[in-house]
Order: sequence, then structure tokens, then C-alpha cells
Amino acid sequence: MRRASIVLAALVCLAAAPLPEWQSPLGREHPMTGTIWDVRAGTAVTPEALVSRVAARRFVLLGEKHDNPDHHRLQAWVLGELVAAGRRPAAVFEMFRADQAETIARHLAASPTDSRGLGDALDWRRSGWPAWSMYEPIVAIALAAKLPVVAGNLSRDATTAVRRGTLDAAETARMGLDRPLPEDVRQRLADEIRDGHCGHLPEHAIAPFVAVQRARDAHMAAAMRASGGDGAVLIAGVGHVRRDMGVARLLPDAETASIAFVEVPSDMTAPPALPADYVWLTPRMGDRDPCERFRKDLEKITR
Repeated sequence: MRRASIVLAALVCLAAAPLPEWQSPLGREHPMTGTIWDVRAGTAVTPEALVSRVAARRFVLLGEKHDNPDHHRLQAWVLGELVAAGRRPAAVFEMFRADQAETIARHLAASPTDSRGLGDALDWRRSGWPAWSMYEPIVAIALAAKLPVVAGNLSRDATTAVRRGTLDAAETARMGLDRPLPEDVRQRLADEIRDGHCGHLPEHAIAPFVAVQRARDAHMAAAMRASGGDGAVLIAGVGHVRRDMGVARLLPDAETASIAFVEVPSDMTAPPALPADYVWLTPRMGDRDPCERFRKDLEKITR
């Protein structure tokens, strides 16, 4: 086993492709930009060392800030390096809903390598996600390597049912939602949702949001476990890859590696204490306070 790990690491290093150039405009010159922080060890690692480590894990979670192009380019790079190391994991996407699985399968049956056309088939412009051009390189690598492309998110109907508390008993049990959520996890989820809505979300609305977030995490974890073959790579928002309250919490610890891509604040002097295995620091898209935009949107609604 030790010899196999050494050989695998050597293959990864030999196959390493150049890292993508930064696209986000702010923080490129920050001294910590580009640093990959091993959270448990408290040390920095190289991209090649990171890939050699996570290549040995069955489940690899790649957490993004959705509108940062560098995060998507690095997700594509990591997936490509895993393929170069001989891995053939399923590619599970938070952005693809379960009710879109048939559309994905139909498109790929007709055009197995058409990553651009998949965006059109999914009517991506109306999806609410960032531009398909950000996700297409990740999909293109998956299709070129003949990896399964898996819809990781709940269907629209299931999301509505979870929010209303009307999800049927079989689905509730399948996702483990019939068991109490540990109080510390529930509190973290509630705080995250409360902060994410800048404190403007009515308190009575937080519990349904927690239920949906929990169900999405459970559904993505189930999709990864059901992938069979050579494990799975998850493409998802950074909150979903957290070990304390996300998908990683629901997967076997020793078989899982979570990588959080995080924008470097201008005043950062130490790596963030984020509950992931690795934090990869990148430039940022902007410095606008999202709560200010949220406040203005609320004012428009309440006028």
C-alpha cells in the first residue's frame, strides 16, 4: 500500500499541468494569494502535494464562491489532475437538480463530449447560477475522461416539500431527515443562514432554510456514495464542503478530503480557521459589501 501511494504521488507530480492564471482583479499581489493551507497540520502545501494527497481519497469536495472564476478554474484543474493520476470519479454538481438528470442523460447520450451544448440543454441562462462559461471547463474535463456527470441537488418539488415539511416518509428516511440534527450543527446552520441574509431574514423563516440546507447536503452525500466505481468529486458552494455542517460531515472521514477555495481579504494576515481539510486562497472579485446590496433590495420591496 505504501509503495502504491508513492507511485501515485509520483504520477501526479509528473502529470501536473500549469495552474490557471488569475482572473479575479483584487488581491493578486497579496502575499498569501495562491497559498494552500493544510488546516489540520497548520502548514502550507504545494498544489502537487495537495493532489497527491486527495487522489488517495474516495470522496473529494471542491467548495467555491459561486461568482469567482478562479475557483471554477481551480476546480477544473484539480479534477484534471485527478484524472491524470488515474482516477475516474463521478463528477457531482450542486448546480444540477435531480429533476434535470434525464435531460443530462439524454443530451450526453446524443453528444457525449458536448459540454457547451449541455448548458443550452439545461436552459442555463435562466438557472440563476453564474455563466455557463465558468462551469463548462469542469464539465468538459469530466466528459473527455468519460466520467459520470451527476445531478447532486434536490429537485424543485423536493425542495418545496422540505421547506413546507411535506416530504414523504420514504424520502425523509432515505436522507436521514427523520433523525434529530445535532444541536451544535443546527445552530451553526442557523447562524450561517442568518448571517447570509444579513440579519434580515425573519426568525420564523430560518428553520425551513435549515431544513432545506440539511436536505441538500444529505442528497449530495447520497449521490456521492451511490456513485460506485472510483468515488466522486463534488462541485459545490464552500458552505457545503465544510466538515462541521456540510456534506463532508456525512461521508466517511478517512475517505474524504474537502478543499475550500477562499478569497483573500485585503487585511488577511493568517489563514482562515475554516473547517475544511485544505483552504486554497485566491484573489477576490470585489469589495462591495453584499449586505449593502441586500439592504437596498429590501428597501425596494418595502417601499
